[in-house]
Amino acid sequence: MAKRTASAKKQARSGVRRAARNRGVKSEVKTMVVKARRALTESPTASAERAAITLDAVRSLDRAASKGVLHKRNAARRKGRLMRQLAKLGTAPAPAPAPTKGRRKAAPAAAAAPAAAAPAKKTRK
Repeated sequence: MAKRTASAKKQARSGVRRAARNRGVKSEVKTMVVKARRALTESPTASAERAAITLDAVRSLDRAASKGVLHKRNAARRKGRLMRQLAKLGTAPAPAPAPTKGRRKAAPAAAAAPAAAAPAKKTRK
């Protein structure tokens, strides 16, 4: 049936825009994953470069999953396959610090020293 109502027409227009936006993200993800696979299997690249290319692919998969372009489990499965290939070569990337939302946490050594030097607070009875 043809879309007749105004809301259905608007939904069709927004769907076209969304599909165009998602197409670009999916294309980027595919490109990054293919580059990572090639770096891991075919090309004789340095191990640090392999790890960097693979981490870029993982980041693009995470970004697509967070935007809802890919399902989160689909992205997790692809990331797992890439990381398994990377581990098979014996090249483990250095774990990147997880991005934090909100306030930044102070360095643990710097935060512990002033707390130890501060006097204990009095408690009320």
